[in-house]
Amino acid sequence: MLIPASFCLGRFSPLHNHVEKEEETLRIVLQRAKDARVTVDGRVTGAIDRGLVLLVGFAEGDGEEDLRYLAEKVVNLRIFEDEQGKMNRSLLDVGGGILSVSQFTLYGDCRKGRRPSFTAAAAPEIASRLYDRFNELLRSHGVKVETGIFGAMMQVSFTNDGPVTLILESRENGRIRA
Repeated sequence: MLIPASFCLGRFSPLHNHVEKEEETLRIVLQRAKDARVTVDGRVTGAIDRGLVLLVGFAEGDGEEDLRYLAEKVVNLRIFEDEQGKMNRSLLDVGGGILSVSQFTLYGDCRKGRRPSFTAAAAPEIASRLYDRFNELLRSHGVKVETGIFGAMMQVSFTNDGPVTLILESRENGRIRA
């Protein structure tokens, strides 16, 4: 039995017994939270009660279609429990908020050496515009969106509820997911 050795920007291919490079795509680590806040220089810049913490990373080539797809996906994912304890309710259903934090380190490639490479991440000036637009799209669904400060050193604290943690990507095989 072969076990994948790469846990950072690579996928195990059982057909070829090697690690394949993942395509670059808008990437989000989503965590369901009871509460969350982000602090910059000792000042809280964003805080939510029940909702979602999004760590959001952008790659070169991400665009409006990627942003729209994942904004829609995030607010409509049924990951909150209903009266029977089943994950049947969305963020919109429960009236939750979003704490959105930009995080280029989601593109850290750890396959070579001991220092991650971040060459797959979008340039800061591009990522900043994409991040602002993504948050606008989330707000357009009527969701309260709080943020950190793009490019700043931030401290993010939250209570993971469940825990529920998901990784979302906008593309598969070079195409926007359906």
